Amino acid sequence: MTTTESEVRAVLESRVEACRAKDIDRLMSLYSPDIVYFDVVPPLYFSGTDAVRNNFLRWFNEYEGPIGLETRELNIVASENAAFARMLHQDMGNANLTEKQKGFWLRSTVCCERSDGGWWITHEHISLPVDFRSGSVLMNLAP
Repeated sequence: MTTTESEVRAVLESRVEACRAKDIDRLMSLYSPDIVYFDVVPPLYFSGTDAVRNNFLRWFNEYEGPIGLETRELNIVASENAAFARMLHQDMGNANLTEKQKGFWLRSTVCCERSDGGWWITHEHISLPVDFRSGSVLMNLAP
């Protein structure tokens, strides 16, 4: 693993830890001011730190306690000043889920840029698989 990959991995680990703890200030410290964030909830995207912060706070409020978040299949591709990572996340503990559906796997892509001596998340895309015939989100798939 290169130094660049290690640095990006550290940003991603900090992101997950901040999400688990619902630490909004720590989480937002990782994002570029011009962040564009595609989530599974409307609208089509969130742009800028104020919109992304409010979306994270909405998400945090869906959990009674800490957020269960596990990362698998992390793959990082990095150059000197740009990196992207793709991974799967298991999201557990959402109070809106039924007793039967305790958690679900989703897909995540994170793009980072190096500037001012550090790495900043500039784009993030979260998605869930969809069955187009039924129009249903598939929340029961697992790696």
